[in-house]
Amino acid sequence: MLGPLGVEAFRYHRWANLHLLDVCAGLTAEQLQLTAAGTYGTIEATLTHLVGAEQRYIWRLTGDEPRFKEKDGFPGVATLRDLAAASAGRMIELAEQINPDDEFETTFSDERLRMRSGVVLVQALHHGNDHRTHICTVLGSHAIAYGDMDVWAYGDSVGAIVALGAG
Repeated sequence: MLGPLGVEAFRYHRWANLHLLDVCAGLTAEQLQLTAAGTYGTIEATLTHLVGAEQRYIWRLTGDEPRFKEKDGFPGVATLRDLAAASAGRMIELAEQINPDDEFETTFSDERLRMRSGVVLVQALHHGNDHRTHICTVLGSHAIAYGDMDVWAYGDSVGAIVALGAG
């Protein structure tokens, strides 16, 4: 129940995650170990964390057990892409269904908390943007092209922006 704008934000989130995973699918095992100062870690570790965290956000919001746990290690880019596609679809559904003001109780870092569902949804978006940026920083610092990933590129990709010619 985030409304159309919230749902669109999660559609972008899905597109950007899958775009980046597609880029990373073409990297060598050595390149997946690249890192850069100020980032989360290696590309492999960051992708694993990104997808694992999204599984945990869904678990917090629904109680559905994660299909993938970060502690199990890197399962390969193709598997992460499949998991990311499924979890992104689920996040879009949740954005359409969940009232952001609904509260639930959870444990986080050994502390019992009450939190609003909307905070978890916004965290999922922020977390994705943050770690995609880390990976793009690593790629860019090693002169590896990753294409355009901003919202304009998303809009162009999905037909939400259409060139009409010179004005």
